[in-house]
Amino acid sequence: MDASQETAKDHSKTITIIVNAEEKVVDKKDELTFDEVIDLAFNPRPIGDQIVYTITYYRGHGDKPEGHLLEGETVKAKDGMVFNVKFTDKS
Repeated sequence: MDASQETAKDHSKTITIIVNAEEKVVDKKDELTFDEVIDLAFNPRPIGDQIVYTITYYRGHGDKPEGHLLEGETVKAKDGMVFNVKFTDKS
């Protein structure tokens, strides 16, 4: 295998998603968790007893191309998928 084939092989192990208007390269895997998406959106991650996160997405897979990702859920990741992550302090 030459260098260009090796690069193409390595590239196929990642996908690019958009989180809060920023491109993020992530490992290609079946699903992203609620917490993984929050960590991609915020560094450092806002924490506290009163913090509530809202995640919406679109450009997903054909079986569920858009929707809300709720705490404890996962979503099948797709190259070019877009996530919008917000947080509020419910105090």
